Amino acid sequence: MQGGDTTSGLPQMDDMNIMQKLLSEDPGMGTEEPEIAANIGEQMLHMDMTPLPRSMRRRIRDICSRVKPTNAIIGGGGIGHLSAWLFDMWCGTSDSPRNSESRPGSLRIMEQGTRFGVIIDRLVRRYNAESWCSVVSSPWNEVVAESASAIAANVALPPDSLSVILPLPVDLVVIDLPEDERAEAASIAFDLLAPGGLVLVQEPTVPTGDVGTPSDEDEPTPAQAKVESFNRWIGLVKKVNTDHSLGFAELTGGTLVALLKSE
Repeated sequence: MQGGDTTSGLPQMDDMNIMQKLLSEDPGMGTEEPEIAANIGEQMLHMDMTPLPRSMRRRIRDICSRVKPTNAIIGGGGIGHLSAWLFDMWCGTSDSPRNSESRPGSLRIMEQGTRFGVIIDRLVRRYNAESWCSVVSSPWNEVVAESASAIAANVALPPDSLSVILPLPVDLVVIDLPEDERAEAASIAFDLLAPGGLVLVQEPTVPTGDVGTPSDEDEPTPAQAKVESFNRWIGLVKKVNTDHSLGFAELTGGTLVALLKSE
């Protein structure tokens, strides 16, 4: 994605075919889970944490191997499970080939929990990625909103001249957050993207049943909050589909969505 070109390396084609190519499986990348990621997955099970579906992790890795971002963000680092898949692809291990050409120039892994941030930081050092990757232990929406506000307030300035936590301009965002946070996070991330930038996020599940209407005096129930979040998601999908490009990959365990900002 260097120079804002998300589709670098892909043949010239219409938007539908570009998204199909971008979201497709890469048979050459292999199906086995990297050893370090597998160990982290075992830790997650012991901690009663739900991993992103394996098919989703593999496909995100395949997609990220095709793009060449200048600045990238992983929103929701957890204890580094998805990050380990990407590091294994970008940096390689003794028994895994490198794909350093697709490695971002800079990467921020955002994880609000300080304790988890320390764990991810160890992962960064394990892959010798300290020169281009760092962990941000702050709330995702606050940091991203701050960066978006800085860009809006200084519209005449180049993004890389602004004093913000995130590297700008951002051209790849991978979101691995709880379901009720994904719609808002994806919306904010999309607004932050440079032209040609890409957001990858698992589609929230469709709410079912009658949840009632929340009153002005009471906090919405979890079911009502889920409906509100899904409505925000539908609004984002309509917005992106109207003026930009949108792609879906139906996978075991969920649907991966790609939001591509027009040039």
